[in-house]
Amino acid sequence: MSASNRDTFSSADGEMEENNSSSDGDEMEEETDEGEGAGKVYVPGLQPLKPGEELEMDRSAYRVYHECQTGAPCLSFDVLQDGEGHGQEQFPLSMVLCAGTQADTASSNRLLVMRMHNLYGTEKDKEDEESSDEDSDEDEDEEKKPQLELAMMPHYGGINRVRVLQHGELSLAAVWSDKGQVEIFDLKPQLDAVHSTAAMATFLKHQQGEARPVFSFSGHMIEGFAIDWSPKVPGRLVSGDCKKNIHVWEPQEGGASWKIDQRPFSCHSKSVEDLQWSPTEATVFASCSVDRSIRIWDIRAPPNSMLSADEAHSSDVNVISWNRSEPFLLSGGDDGVLKVWDLRQFRSGQPVASFKQHSAPVTSVEWNPVDSSVFAASGADDVVSQWDLSVEACDGSPSAGDIKELPPQLLFLHQGQTEVKEIHWHPQIPGILISTALSGFNVFRTISV
Repeated sequence: MSASNRDTFSSADGEMEENNSSSDGDEMEEETDEGEGAGKVYVPGLQPLKPGEELEMDRSAYRVYHECQTGAPCLSFDVLQDGEGHGQEQFPLSMVLCAGTQADTASSNRLLVMRMHNLYGTEKDKEDEESSDEDSDEDEDEEKKPQLELAMMPHYGGINRVRVLQHGELSLAAVWSDKGQVEIFDLKPQLDAVHSTAAMATFLKHQQGEARPVFSFSGHMIEGFAIDWSPKVPGRLVSGDCKKNIHVWEPQEGGASWKIDQRPFSCHSKSVEDLQWSPTEATVFASCSVDRSIRIWDIRAPPNSMLSADEAHSSDVNVISWNRSEPFLLSGGDDGVLKVWDLRQFRSGQPVASFKQHSAPVTSVEWNPVDSSVFAASGADDVVSQWDLSVEACDGSPSAGDIKELPPQLLFLHQGQTEVKEIHWHPQIPGILISTALSGFNVFRTISV
């Protein structure tokens, strides 16, 4: 295994610094024990390190790898699609994210729009190569330095969840905050700022005081985490709180106001942890809860749910993801288990696949937007896992020796972050996965996807 530098972003406002320290993170990789003359697979969380041992990442296992720190950690983020990012296949890459902070004090929080650009792929080690022109190498390194533009709006209260809506020229962020409100913010000023030096100067000049939402809803009466925009009806929103209630928002003419049904969907008995609209049916959404259940709802028949798996997990169900092209729902719980549900057989209450690789609660799951068999998950064990359901076991499959046999569907285990909270595939750049954690953001693409 070879040590390598970890790229971070720097910005003009001094909020971020470049750090070329050695990585202590590691993906699942094969290590040869010369004494035994046999290969051995390191499995995070299952094989403890010996005293004095540290993990070092192998950059050859990544096609892209970058890091970004934002000061206060971000519990949640979402990807904003833009013209630069559409169908990117060539370097340098660029992307725009919207995120919300969880700062030490309520008044120190920010709603962020970040434009990361000039992102190059991971170069192979050149230890055996001799450079004939050191100045030329330094100039090339400077040209390939990742860049960041950051536009921040003050937000009173920690931000629990951020989800963005883009429709035509409209770019909105729905924000669940710990002050018990769901707020809608117009992101146009921030988006303009991260794409233009002149617009950034204007933004900084006029940005004073707390950001004002275009709409807010206090009807939940308590904080929450679950929220999702409909992919079928622009502006339709669903939000769920820690008390068990779910409200559906219907956009009004003009898109700057919403009508919210005060009769909640309330079949859950405990906190609603996540919500997902169906990618194919405009009136259907799914929910998961601390009460261990997953429910499928139709807003045409409130307040009763259509379908329910009452004991979906052995403990809290934290997150769900609805496959865009197949009738599958993915879930992750406090039990560390990942489950795949076939909605055509949902009434049976049995998943079609179940994986126990994470050694702590699952914090985020998401299907790959362009490959319906691939998904990713993150856990409180500081691991991001990648899976491919199309892979089947066969004779001669690799195993982890005395530890356990690895599931053949497991593609990759990524480490290096502390308390990973949320992951998203980039919808426009194939294979790129973004994760946020207490220690900051990772942007990477592995050799597996």
